[in-house]
Amino acid sequence: MAEEKQTALSIKNVTKIYGKKKAADHVTFDIYPGEIFGFLGPNGAGKTTVIKSILGFIFPDEGDVFINGYNVKTDYEKAMASVGGIVENPEMYTNLSARKNIEMYARLHGNIPKSRIDEVLSDVGLAARAKDPVRKYSLGMKQRIGLAQAMVHKPKLLILDEPTNGLDPTGIHQLRDVLKKYAHEDGAAVMVSSHILSEMQLLCDRVGIINNGKLMSVCPMDELTSQMNSASSYSIRVSDTELAEKILQDSGKANKPETNDDVITAEINKEDIASIVRLLVTGGVDISEVRKNESSLEEIFLQVTGGGIDIE
Repeated sequence: MAEEKQTALSIKNVTKIYGKKKAADHVTFDIYPGEIFGFLGPNGAGKTTVIKSILGFIFPDEGDVFINGYNVKTDYEKAMASVGGIVENPEMYTNLSARKNIEMYARLHGNIPKSRIDEVLSDVGLAARAKDPVRKYSLGMKQRIGLAQAMVHKPKLLILDEPTNGLDPTGIHQLRDVLKKYAHEDGAAVMVSSHILSEMQLLCDRVGIINNGKLMSVCPMDELTSQMNSASSYSIRVSDTELAEKILQDSGKANKPETNDDVITAEINKEDIASIVRLLVTGGVDISEVRKNESSLEEIFLQVTGGGIDIE
């Protein structure tokens, strides 16, 4: 008999009701050590409600949350001992330096050596600015301090709610590297919520999709990506949209072609793009650009919930 895999986080039927609205509706999923779990949903979908339930900021009306085997409701201190997290904007003392803020936070977790504080400051790219008062920091730099605080005690479960807010592209890339190392090399479980699919595709091992408080799907990131890419939307800039639309319709390889000025957009399988381009050119249509369009999260929700994609 195979040994059951131990969970870092187990959420069972978590439900939270505000008035007549179910902000979380019987949400159930597990997260395991060594993985990055993406929690995807548009703003207002219920992500923050679930995260606040995990961290004990609110208690669900129904259901339970277990962290490393401890029930958050009945064993709060033991459950929280191995958790680090950022929810919304991290609070800090703006007149103190980044180092002082992290040192004060570290005292809450016992004897954390100076070398660990140096390490997290370096990991988040703030070693050179560690002595500057926080009031001089940008929003993105404050986010980095929050991440350093959350990681300083080496939690087994790291939870980050929209952690890329305020980060520039370099900061986002650095965040990905830090989190991948922390999960894949150090063996921690990392949960990241976001409404931006492109960020999750580059970061996560598995994803859970939530909408209107309901968990719609949990699946590996590569499975979601491969099913999404099987039929993608492409925009083609052409010399004659009327002729191009007729050629696409006659080919049987393009769905829902639409024209806007000199651009025609259609759903086309990746493997058919080359033949579509040849058909257009040989048919007398000049092409100046072919661009794959990124699917929005709302489109993915329509596909997941409306039958366009079936994710087990």
